[in-house]
Amino acid sequence: MIKITEQLKEWKELFGKEYTDRNPQSIEDMDSLYLKNFGETRTALNESFLEGMDSSIKILEVGSNIGTQLLCLQKMGFKNLYGIEPLNYAVELSKSKTKNINIIEGTAFDIPFKDGYFDLVFTSGVLIHISTSDITKAMKEIYRCTKKFIWGYEYFANEYTEIAYRGQKNLLWKANFAKLYLDQFSDLKLIKEKRIKYLDSDNMDSMFLLRIGK
Repeated sequence: MIKITEQLKEWKELFGKEYTDRNPQSIEDMDSLYLKNFGETRTALNESFLEGMDSSIKILEVGSNIGTQLLCLQKMGFKNLYGIEPLNYAVELSKSKTKNINIIEGTAFDIPFKDGYFDLVFTSGVLIHISTSDITKAMKEIYRCTKKFIWGYEYFANEYTEIAYRGQKNLLWKANFAKLYLDQFSDLKLIKEKRIKYLDSDNMDSMFLLRIGK
C-alpha cells in the first residue's frame, strides 16, 4: 500500500497546486530567483557539482514538480532524465513544459523503479517537507534506487528545526540532511557540500553530493 502521510495529503491537493502555480515556471525564472536570493544562479550551482559527469548517466529527481530542475540538467547536456511527483496537476503540466524527460506520478516512500536503476538520484527542496518520523523511509528509498550518487539541495540547520510554512505547522523542517544520509548509510561518502547563505537573512541552504563506495 502506498504511504500517504499528512504532508503528502496536503501536497496532493489545493496546497500543492498553489505551490506549483506560484513557483518559477522556467529555467530563466528559477535562475532569476536564485540570483536575487543568493547572488548566483541555480544553473551555476548545478554546474559546479555535476560538471564532468557523463551526460548519458541515468538521473532521477524525487519530487520533480513541473520539471524545471530536470530541464536545467537537460540544458547542461544530460540525456536520461526521469522524475516522480506526487501531485498529478504538476505531472500533467510537465507534459507541456518538457520534452524527452520522463515524469510520472510517485512519492519518495515508494519509488517505482528497481534497486540501483539510476546513477544519480536527487531532491531539491523535498526532504524539508517530509516529517521527522518519515524521513528515514524516504532516504532508504532514494538510497535503494541509486547505484552511485545521491545529490541534494535543502534548507540547512545543524539541528532538526521545524518552521511554520505559510501559517501552517507540520509541513516544513530544516536539518543537516547530508549528515542524516551519512549517519544512516555507512558506505556513503561526502564528495562535496556547499552551504549557501541568503543575501537578506542568516538562513542557509545546503547543496551536497554523496557517493556510494570509493
